[in-house]
Amino acid sequence: MAKPIRIALIHGSIREGRFCDTIVRWAAREIDNHDAIELDIVDPSPLFPSPTDEPPIESAAIDIQRRLHRADAFLVATPEYNHSFSAPLKHLLDSVYGVWQAKPVAFISYGGVSGGLRAVEQLRLVFAELHTATIRQVVSFPNAPEQFDQQGYPREPERAARNLAKLLAQLGWWAKALRQARQEEAYASVS
Repeated sequence: MAKPIRIALIHGSIREGRFCDTIVRWAAREIDNHDAIELDIVDPSPLFPSPTDEPPIESAAIDIQRRLHRADAFLVATPEYNHSFSAPLKHLLDSVYGVWQAKPVAFISYGGVSGGLRAVEQLRLVFAELHTATIRQVVSFPNAPEQFDQQGYPREPERAARNLAKLLAQLGWWAKALRQARQEEAYASVS
């Protein structure tokens, strides 16, 4: 049996009451149907305590970095805030070193009328600088709260599942190819 692809599904928002939780729960339920994927849900919230909380424990940052390092691929659930992605997501990308290189990244976006696609386009620029391969296929939810019912299920489940399946197929292909390439030659030798 082939080694499963390890995908880190990253929360792109830390806001209280965030809709990102609905998106991530839906994606995780769908991904659970794929035996060839080992999923790790990465929530960067512990790195950003509220003013009344204790400062983040250094071990939380180390744990997140370790988990991202183990991943073969990344799936980012990103909202669109002011035509871009969230500041905490940018902080995560900038502060965790050496885990992104030579790995594929895909996106599930959500937001208003654009469905978060403007955030995705900006994230593609950032991930290019991190030496990743971004996947063209995106699962996008325009006016996202209207597209999900009270239990957190898409109102058009077949369409959403079909789009995510295509994204996962592309992400899996790139993850396997780049994992093999990294095993044959360390990316650091050419970067």
